[in-house]
Amino acid sequence: MSAQVLVSRPRFDTHAMSGEQHPKTNEVAVNTGMFSSSGVATAGYRTAKYTTEEWFQNNQSKYFQAFADRDNAENIRHQSKKMSSETEATTMRTQSDSTKKLGERLQDIFFWKSELQREIEDLTSETDLLLGQKTRLEKALDATEIPQAIATDNLQCRERRVGSDLVKDSVEVELLNELDLIQSIQELLKRTLDQAINQIRSNREAKQTLELDWSDKYEAYNIDDKCGRYSNQSTDIQYHMNSAKFQDHISHPESWTEFTRQNISNAVRERLTSIDLRGLIDKVIQDTADDLRDQCAAVDRALAKRCEEMNTAKVKMEQHLDSILNQIGAQEKNIAALHQAIRDKEAPMKVAQTRLYDRSFRPNMELCRDHVQLRLVNEAGEITESIESLQRKYEEAKQSLSNMEDTRMMLEKEISNKLHSLFIDREKCMTHRTRYPTVIRLTGY
Repeated sequence: MSAQVLVSRPRFDTHAMSGEQHPKTNEVAVNTGMFSSSGVATAGYRTAKYTTEEWFQNNQSKYFQAFADRDNAENIRHQSKKMSSETEATTMRTQSDSTKKLGERLQDIFFWKSELQREIEDLTSETDLLLGQKTRLEKALDATEIPQAIATDNLQCRERRVGSDLVKDSVEVELLNELDLIQSIQELLKRTLDQAINQIRSNREAKQTLELDWSDKYEAYNIDDKCGRYSNQSTDIQYHMNSAKFQDHISHPESWTEFTRQNISNAVRERLTSIDLRGLIDKVIQDTADDLRDQCAAVDRALAKRCEEMNTAKVKMEQHLDSILNQIGAQEKNIAALHQAIRDKEAPMKVAQTRLYDRSFRPNMELCRDHVQLRLVNEAGEITESIESLQRKYEEAKQSLSNMEDTRMMLEKEISNKLHSLFIDREKCMTHRTRYPTVIRLTGY
């Protein structure tokens, strides 16, 4: 095979020019010459050398290309030097203007930051005062639990009255009125407390909004101050790609000022509302304390009157009990006598029945219903009737004694109930009501 370089030669496809589609086949190049080679392995490659004309043309094109590149480089260097001078001046002028704008921006931020700081301090002071009123409300609400517990305990204690003493009297009516009053006052205090809590929440939200705005301005002030100190000789400057693009959520000077002004306006409105609410809380606490003390006095008067009525009824029942006890003693003696009379009929009854039983064993015709048999039967019947009469009278006496015993027990129970009711009203209720909170405590102090 030839050692010379083989160069591919473009092939002209007559079938493609004519638009006909034929299968592509490789044609074997025909090489001639002393060092030529032929065969399928060298098909499609140029094997002939370049001509002298082609060599000169190639050199001329390289010369022309070098001249054009050199001329273009000189033009670019001249334009670059001019452009560098112009851009240097423009850059310094723009940087100076940016630094000036940063200074003006710092003044605006400092002004609004100071306004926010002043309103934050005012709102904080007002919120602290309202928190004090809220504490008074909570103490007043807690103080109402003592009258409620006393009234509830009085009602529960009086529910332990028994018998006819378990009556809905004037004391119970006043206690129920007191309990209703306490519940109404608690609901009022809770509503007022909810208003105070909501107002404190609104104050804190307004304060938080101001603090967030102040914090943003503080951070922005530090950032702008830092930016204003940057220079071309700074060591902490670097490239930040895409930093010059406008962000979607960026604000404008008008909206920026209006945002802060609106935040301050909302905070002022919440502060004035808080001042009005503190005055309302003072009035509500004082009125509720006066109402509770008035109702407490009404319950105490009703209790004292009821105790006097109860003691009078107890004395009368004790007198009737003495009379019943005397009658019970006499009736018990009568019952004992009747019981003995019934026991005295047992022996005669046994005799008569034994005789009848033994005579029933008489043999054959001797088992005769004679006058003896008839008399024995009559005797047993008479004794039975006597016992039954005595038994009936005995039962009547026992019933009478039982009735008197029931009356005695009823009177004793009623007296015990009266004593129990007096103990509840005097020792329990009236003693417990001495722990009623004072006006000072009811007002939250």
